[in-house]
Amino acid sequence: MEVKAKQLDSVNATASVKIPSGIIKNEVENLAKKASKNIKMDGFRPGKVPVAAVLKRYAKELTQDAEQNLFKSAVDNALKELKKEAKELVGEPYFEKFDRQNGEIVAELALSFKPEFKLDGYEKLIPEYQTPKVTKKEIDEKKEELLKRFATPEAIKTKRALKEGDFAKFDFEGFVDEKPFDGGKAENYILEIGSKQFIPGFEEGMVGMKIGEEKDIKVTFPKEYGAPNLAGKDAVFKVKLHEIQELKIPELDEEMLKKLLPNEEKPSLELLDEKLKEQIKNEKFFKLVNDELKAKFADALIAEYNFDLPRGIVEQETDMQFRAAFNTFDEKEIEEIKASKEKYQEKRDSFKEEAQKSVRLTFIIDELAKLRKIEVSDQELVQAIYFEAYRYGMNPKEHLDNYKRQGALPAVKMALIEEKLFNDIFMPKTEKSSKKQKEDK
Repeated sequence: MEVKAKQLDSVNATASVKIPSGIIKNEVENLAKKASKNIKMDGFRPGKVPVAAVLKRYAKELTQDAEQNLFKSAVDNALKELKKEAKELVGEPYFEKFDRQNGEIVAELALSFKPEFKLDGYEKLIPEYQTPKVTKKEIDEKKEELLKRFATPEAIKTKRALKEGDFAKFDFEGFVDEKPFDGGKAENYILEIGSKQFIPGFEEGMVGMKIGEEKDIKVTFPKEYGAPNLAGKDAVFKVKLHEIQELKIPELDEEMLKKLLPNEEKPSLELLDEKLKEQIKNEKFFKLVNDELKAKFADALIAEYNFDLPRGIVEQETDMQFRAAFNTFDEKEIEEIKASKEKYQEKRDSFKEEAQKSVRLTFIIDELAKLRKIEVSDQELVQAIYFEAYRYGMNPKEHLDNYKRQGALPAVKMALIEEKLFNDIFMPKTEKSSKKQKEDK
């Protein structure tokens, strides 16, 4: 077997491999000899199966295994020639050329290695920002929002028309082509006007009604409506309004403070304001980080640190971005891509620049995380995936197993590391010292 390795740049290399048919044949026979000692085959005693019988029955499988072994040896030889170690490889070596003639294999393997670079002076790239301020108005609005969660609808005593935000208690019956339909009738139904629970036009048609009033409301069911017999049909709802209710927001008294601050020994209005101020500040801070600072910092890092990228990883990322965007293409574009290899390649390659940026940033973030000692434990990883499952009403264990099957756990872990890293970089100094004090305790 001939192996000639060539370093293309600091992280990419190729290995030209030539495997004569005789070497492949010898490897196949060696595997067959080993298998004959353990394999079970009808008509032969265990351990006494002839090699010829094994070769005849399992020729295809033995050849595949033999070639795999030989290419593994070829990679080992290439690494020795390049004076590299297997642990320096990123991604699996892949074929750029593969040709089989008269039993002989001639191939070219692409090998990629992890880039080595230093992030000296990265601190100067961190964008400056003002720590978010919180106003009294924002605290009052947050308090009102909290109190609304404890609010209950109560019938109004004044005579006025129904408006958006009210709760209406009413009877209704729906008709399509002047005939009632299943599920289109109810009595003493309560609906929040403006909640968009009913089909478009219904709640708007009720606005302005007075208690005791009857009204016909004309609407059209959406074309994508769940019931096929109603989808896209014009309908008339006969409505009678019985009662108008509005939310009664409770007073912020001692009992309510206990509900809003259940873990505090001495709940007070001042303590509530302080906690709401901290909550609003954190919400603003994380929005600032996610909407603005992360992107600015990432762009600055990518522009500042230029190093060779592993081609194999870039190609994988290009494929991933291309597949993710495929369903966003219009029909004409999809047809052109399917009909022409040139169009397919052209469209796929249009994602390469973004893929390179993504790969470069991934390596930078990995290095930054090491510098700042940011880690994500296996427990944190599982907790994050379970939390995601709970949020979307999924089975947590099945959700975790899906990630494992897809081989996506490393990507999830990297996303968590990235989140922790950016929060650590941008977290206001006062919060860092407060956090450290808590950890020291």
